[in-house]
Amino acid sequence: MKTISFLCFLAALSTLRSIAAPPETSPTLNLNLEEAAVFQNQQITGVTVSKTGRLFVNFPFWSDDHTDSVLEILPDGSTRPYPDSKWNNKKGAAKSRFICVQSVYVDDEDTLWILDPASPKMEAVVPDGPKLLQVNLKTDKVTQVFRFDPSVTPEKSYLNDIRVDIVSGHAFITDSGTGALIVLDIKTGKARRLLHEHPSTKAEEGVELLVDGIKVIDPKTGKAPQIHSDGIALDKEGGWLYYHALTGRTLYRIATADLINPKLTTEELGKKVVNVATTSAPDGMLEADNGSLYLTAIESGAIVHFDPRSKETATLIEDSRIQWPDTLSLAPDGTMYITASQIHRMPQYNGGKSQQKGPYTLYRFKMNPPSPKSPEEQAAQNPDSPLPNSSTGR
Repeated sequence: MKTISFLCFLAALSTLRSIAAPPETSPTLNLNLEEAAVFQNQQITGVTVSKTGRLFVNFPFWSDDHTDSVLEILPDGSTRPYPDSKWNNKKGAAKSRFICVQSVYVDDEDTLWILDPASPKMEAVVPDGPKLLQVNLKTDKVTQVFRFDPSVTPEKSYLNDIRVDIVSGHAFITDSGTGALIVLDIKTGKARRLLHEHPSTKAEEGVELLVDGIKVIDPKTGKAPQIHSDGIALDKEGGWLYYHALTGRTLYRIATADLINPKLTTEELGKKVVNVATTSAPDGMLEADNGSLYLTAIESGAIVHFDPRSKETATLIEDSRIQWPDTLSLAPDGTMYITASQIHRMPQYNGGKSQQKGPYTLYRFKMNPPSPKSPEEQAAQNPDSPLPNSSTGR
C-alpha cells in the first residue's frame, strides 16, 4: 500500500493536533472528495482494491432491501455479482452461499478474502453459516472456504473485519458482536478465539456516540450500542496487530507473534496487549507501509492519519457527506476509497423507523505517495522507543 506525505498534505488538508480529543463536528464539503459509485437501496460497508486496480464492495444482510452480497465494480461503472451469482443467491444451504457478508479484503498476494459472519440483521448466527472465502483473482474461483464452528463464532458473535499475514500464514478477524479476536491458521484451517474476556476487545462504558447530530442509542439499554472490537490494521513490518472497539476511544495493539503462539495462556496473552492511544470513535482502520495508520472518525465524517510513535494525527479529509465512514481501501494509484454506511440512521437506533437516505455512496479522494520512514528515522524521532521486532516481516 501507498502511504501519505505530511509535507504534501499538512498545508492543504489539515494541521496536526492531538488524537486524544474527538474531532469537532461541523458541516463541511471537501472538493477533493468525489463519488466513485452509488447504490440506491444497498447499504454498503466494505470495499477493497486489488493490486491491478479491480474494485470490490460488499453489502451485509441488514434489511429486507438486501439483494447481492458482493459486487465487482467494472471500469465502465457497471457491476457483477462476485465471484458469481450462485454465491450471491438468497436460497440454498447456508454453507454454500453468502448469508451476511461484512467485509472484503485483498492481501499482499492479490488474493481476495470475503468474510461472512452469517448473522442477518445482526440478530443471531445462522448454523453452518460463518465462513471465510479465499478467491483467486486470476481465475475468479473460490479456492478455499474456511468454516467456523460455534466455539469460535457463538450465536451473538459478528465477525467484522479481517487482515491476512501471508508470511506467517494467519488471518486475524475481529468479533464486534461479543468482543474477541479470531486467529485462523490458513494452512491447517484451525481457528482460535482469543482475548474474548479481555477489556481491550470490549465496548467501553460511558462512551456516547453523536453522529451527524444523531445520538446513537440502543433502545434496549438507553445507552450507546455496545459494538465491540471492530476496526483492525496489520503492521506487517513491525509485527503488530492494531484493533479498536467501535464504542470506545482506545486504540490497542498486540504482537502478531504472540497471537499465533498457542503456548501462551489466556492470562499471558492478555498481558501482551498494549494501550496505544486515546482516539475518536472509529469504525474501519487501514495500515500504511511505514507502520502508521488511517482511521475513520464516524462522529465527524473524517479520515485521519495516526503515527503510533509520535502519537500525532492529521485530518486527511472531513466532509458531511461521509455519513458514518466505515471501510477504507487504498488503490495502487494512490486513490483512497471510503464507504459511507449510515449505520446511525438504521431503524434500531431511531425508534424502529429508518432514517437512512439513499443512495448509499462509495467515495474516493486522491492521495500523494510518500517516502516511508526508515526504522532509524522513526527511532530518532522517539529515541526512548526501541525498534519494533519484525516477527511477521515481508
